[in-house]
Amino acid sequence: MKKILLVFATLPFLAAFTPVENLDNITKKERKEALNYLKSTKKDLLNAVKGLSEAQLNFKTAPDRWSIAECLEHITLSEMGLWQMYRGGMQQPADPAKRAGIKVTNEQIIKGLSDRSRKATAPEVAVPKGTFQSYEATFAAFNKSRDGLIEYIKTTDADLKNHTLQHPIFKTVDARQFILAIAAHGKRHTLQIEEVKASPNFPKQ
Repeated sequence: MKKILLVFATLPFLAAFTPVENLDNITKKERKEALNYLKSTKKDLLNAVKGLSEAQLNFKTAPDRWSIAECLEHITLSEMGLWQMYRGGMQQPADPAKRAGIKVTNEQIIKGLSDRSRKATAPEVAVPKGTFQSYEATFAAFNKSRDGLIEYIKTTDADLKNHTLQHPIFKTVDARQFILAIAAHGKRHTLQIEEVKASPNFPKQ
């Protein structure tokens, strides 16, 4: 898994999707809920960073804390890496029997990841180090990755219920839960961005 994550930033994120023939592996409601969450968390992030100056993007509340630009880089690196893990896991055949290993609900995944009271340490491969050439490049990479994921959920005919994958935190989850976890992780760090902006020392412009 670590080897996969080490190379994800250099690999193309988008792939050609197979034309949809059957969208019945999850209900229309479940598909809509996943799409809405992917879209709403993207909108929240874009609104959080919209119009910020270079000084605001690079402001840190403390030397050991991430700036807004670094938060965005971390979100992007993590999302790209998790999406690559997802695609690798989906190469295995669907097996309904493995659903017995799922111990978390969709709600627990979303609430657990977005709970900022629970602190976590990012894996080294997702720690911001100026991976992209600029903030604009990071922003573009996030948009490309998230838009690709939205398009995938909108069009895929993969069996999202009976494909199980191993998530770094929640262990066995189904494919739809894994995707919700990607979006929820972005939400977690969008909240972190809002915390930076709420600092009394945050630059006015």
